[in-house]
Amino acid sequence: MPFFEEFYADKLRGVMGRHEAEAVIDLRGTAKAEAEAHVVALLSGRGGRPVRTVAILMDPATPTSGETLFQPIGRLLLDGKRRGIVERLLPLPARDGLGFYVVFPQMERQRQSG
Repeated sequence: MPFFEEFYADKLRGVMGRHEAEAVIDLRGTAKAEAEAHVVALLSGRGGRPVRTVAILMDPATPTSGETLFQPIGRLLLDGKRRGIVERLLPLPARDGLGFYVVFPQMERQRQSG
């Protein structure tokens, strides 16, 4: 969050980070189209969703980097939140760098009939 002083940016960031997440998706160094495809697959549940919490890591902005993945990936995740696929969405704390902490709704376990 480059336009806020660190004190205020820390107040906006989440406290849940990569070490609290059950899984980490590292999109650092990934092209925008590939990163978006990965997040779309995550949201659609392709391959199942064995975890409830995921930390998504991205490259931070540099003076010459141009647009980061933060906004396009954030839009996909916000859309997932609006559709009820994502329960909570938080920016990662400063210690983890740029990214999101995503919580999916709890899935009810299927009862086994005996």
